[in-house]
Amino acid sequence: MRIYFDYNATTPLIPAVVDAMSAAERELFGNASSVHFFGQQAKAAIDNARSSVSSLIGADPSEVVFTGGGTESDNFAIRGAAEALEPTKRRHLIASAIEHEAVLNTLKALARRGWKTTLIPVEQSGIVSPDRLREVITDETAIVSVMHANNEIGTIQPIAELAAVAHEHGALMHTDAVQTAGKIPVDVRGLGVDLLSLSAHKFNGPKGVGALWVRRGTRMQSIQTGGKHERGRRAGTENVPGIVGMGVAARLSADKMTPEAARVGALRDRLEEGILGSVGSTTINGARASRVPNTTNISFDRVEAESLLIALDLEGVAVSTGSACSSGTLEPSHVLRAMGFPPHRTQNSLRFSLGVFSTDAEVDRVIEILPRLVEKLRGLTRKPQVAATS
Repeated sequence: MRIYFDYNATTPLIPAVVDAMSAAERELFGNASSVHFFGQQAKAAIDNARSSVSSLIGADPSEVVFTGGGTESDNFAIRGAAEALEPTKRRHLIASAIEHEAVLNTLKALARRGWKTTLIPVEQSGIVSPDRLREVITDETAIVSVMHANNEIGTIQPIAELAAVAHEHGALMHTDAVQTAGKIPVDVRGLGVDLLSLSAHKFNGPKGVGALWVRRGTRMQSIQTGGKHERGRRAGTENVPGIVGMGVAARLSADKMTPEAARVGALRDRLEEGILGSVGSTTINGARASRVPNTTNISFDRVEAESLLIALDLEGVAVSTGSACSSGTLEPSHVLRAMGFPPHRTQNSLRFSLGVFSTDAEVDRVIEILPRLVEKLRGLTRKPQVAATS
């Protein structure tokens, strides 16, 4: 049995998406900017997908800009808004300390251009407090960026409250909703944000396509020069099959969201209870009451996470130590570090993230094999007994 519990890294395509993309590859080969039949046929498919994506987040289709993925959406949101505001006195950017690297590294890049940047610390629950934002925001703040839910621990942030604080000071509010769109209800109006990023491959759509929602009237500077595609906001010939796939995935996610969230949430809870009950010295990281339903992050005391990940993989179980974009490094999780955990805990934690194809049998299998693997790894780290000398 091969078990995939790494849905926060990426999700498998569902058959309806594959079928729609295959048909688009065969039939929608026209350039959507062309005025002839073939071009207008492609444009109609893009418009249909735009409507599906906008419905998923409670937006108007004209406010949705298709991009190459979540990273580009985050870059476009922050760079585009920052460059539009550059002539003003607002030269300050704020983000939480647990953002995805697409946000953190964009702030670093803008800091090298003279922008002031501030990272808000989080509580040990993983929650960003609106009071912490009030402490650091000023009338020079241009943009506040806080992710809707964290990709490593799954905690959902009080975005509406944070947006209200940002707007009190005249700042724009951006949220990275890559880990929430398609999993839980996302309503851009209810959240009160100005910019929202999402990515198709996080809700069973294709890789290489995402979207940025831009509230009507928000000043943005295109970060990609070229033609007038996407109403002049994102140059480049549209990826029609990818956009079509994203549209289908968005529509299907919206249709099944409530029952699927309940099903996956029950599986996640049973997995947690089984692990905590059968493996000693384990702890859940982050607030358990306010999380996306598919994610749990668990610390295994006296176990190196990378070793346990490899041991699980050899048993056919795929999990992760955190963000896939940071894998391959020896650095401890910046998310757990920002939550104030000691060094050993930032390096002994695994993320289990479930999804549409996850089953009871898979959960049972993981609960069955984990105690043996953890006990073996802990045994390797125990100090050998030294014989007494007379």
